[in-house]
Amino acid sequence: MKLFPSQLNTKSEEFKKRHSHSLQLLTELNLRAKQVREASPAAVEKLQKRGKFPAREKIRRVLDPDCKPLEIGLFAAWDMYQDIPGGYPSAGTIVQIGRVSGKLAVVVANDPLVKSGAWVEITCKKNLRAQEIAMENRLPIIYMVDSAGVNLERQAEIFPDREHFGRIFRNNAKMAAMGIPQISVVFGFCVAGGAYLPGMSSELAMITEHSSMYLAGPFLVKAAVGQEVDSETLGGATMHNAISGVADYRFDKEEQAFEFIREQMALLNQPQPGLFQRAASEAPAYDPEELLGILPDNNSGTYDMREIIARIVDGSRFEEYKPEYGKTIVTAFARLGGYSVGIVANQGLAVKREMPPDHLGRPQPPQVQMGNVIYSDSANKASHFIMLCNERRIPLLFMHDVTGFMVGKQAESGGIIQDGAQFVNVQANSIVPKFTVVVRNSFGAGNYAMCGKAYDPRLIFAWPTAKLAVMDGGIAADTVLLTKKELSEKERAEFRKKLVDKYNAEASPYFISARMMVDGILDPRATRDTLITGLEMAAHNAELGEFRTGVLRM
Repeated sequence: MKLFPSQLNTKSEEFKKRHSHSLQLLTELNLRAKQVREASPAAVEKLQKRGKFPAREKIRRVLDPDCKPLEIGLFAAWDMYQDIPGGYPSAGTIVQIGRVSGKLAVVVANDPLVKSGAWVEITCKKNLRAQEIAMENRLPIIYMVDSAGVNLERQAEIFPDREHFGRIFRNNAKMAAMGIPQISVVFGFCVAGGAYLPGMSSELAMITEHSSMYLAGPFLVKAAVGQEVDSETLGGATMHNAISGVADYRFDKEEQAFEFIREQMALLNQPQPGLFQRAASEAPAYDPEELLGILPDNNSGTYDMREIIARIVDGSRFEEYKPEYGKTIVTAFARLGGYSVGIVANQGLAVKREMPPDHLGRPQPPQVQMGNVIYSDSANKASHFIMLCNERRIPLLFMHDVTGFMVGKQAESGGIIQDGAQFVNVQANSIVPKFTVVVRNSFGAGNYAMCGKAYDPRLIFAWPTAKLAVMDGGIAADTVLLTKKELSEKERAEFRKKLVDKYNAEASPYFISARMMVDGILDPRATRDTLITGLEMAAHNAELGEFRTGVLRM
């Protein structure tokens, strides 16, 4: 593979303008991340006086000292639950992927400083995502339990449906059958149905006089059966270790529990990951800092997606597949952290497509294709490339900047529906691990073809420049206005502004991260390390199965 010949002029005013805009977005990102991560000092002090550690500190003490964990769902529930004082930072649960005793694991810790760790809908969604990652990649999962259970004021949004609270315990059972280690330590409350999570784990430990685990607390027991009993007698660490046998270990201090988790992870005798061959990793030849000066400071400016790829992959080298055909999608083979990857990326430039002569043999002018749009030739190229990667067992990386599939008379008569359907089909049926980064736009069916959240990427992250929606807000407003002929010009202008503002708010990376439509928002410079962690995770699951697509419309 050859070094990509970068044309990026880092001395230009345009580069400096774009770089400055990116830094503004990252300043906002970092301030908001700090706001989410930092708990009230008074609350933390109160916790520490009881001999307890904050949730993030618990995780830090369990992870290897040199580990830089990957956090999932940092902005979960961001700007939601505004009726609750303080909101629900990170949905009241911290999820990180990192190394414990040298082994990759998923760590889930309830945050008792957020409504005593009680669950709302997004908390459930986040916990399910953590379990999904563990199951897809066959990673051990560690639960640090300290939760009052379901937020009873919001039970309807979390209790009865397929993706609600009960799915957690279903996944506990499935992971047990898959042989995935599940290690639980109850650090505080573990109430009602929530008690089944540690109860269904491989190993369960509790902390003396800190932990309590029961299906019904003292007040409910009094109301239901008339018994008066204190919390420790009903479900404390001593009772569950010495009498019920529900727990396996008891510790007097949280520090002992941290060491227990590390020891259990060290004892795991799992085969070394070896699904994918890994060469020596090589840093990009171009400075990843330059990623901040590539994207325009508006939603429609142009750039070359290959310049981004060159600052992420090993040695800034990649081999384009069909570089002269279907140019609105870049397909390329590269290495990332030593792993082979296949990249499918929307191009940010308008391109020319040479046209064949007409039926009389007369030459036809080149067709200008808009960047970020998927045409029939681009869809066919991507489909063939995805099939190649599945044949060769090469993981796929999708990089989004797509406004959708091409529309109009020529596109429809050219078969864009069946070409797009073929693209979606082969991508949906891919057996290799898939990873998704939303760089800028991700609209409509383009999101689906490019492996949006509905298509099971192992990880999906967004840059601060990302926008996810069914279409651009301005186009949506203009479309709706065609049906509202009764409105005056003033009313039309007001309606348009209101709908565009709504779309912009709902397409924001913070809106989609809050609802766990993506796993988080990335500083572009962290993209490479994040993807390498994803590939390391994926290497643990050697069962890919057989690649089949069924009938394709040709």
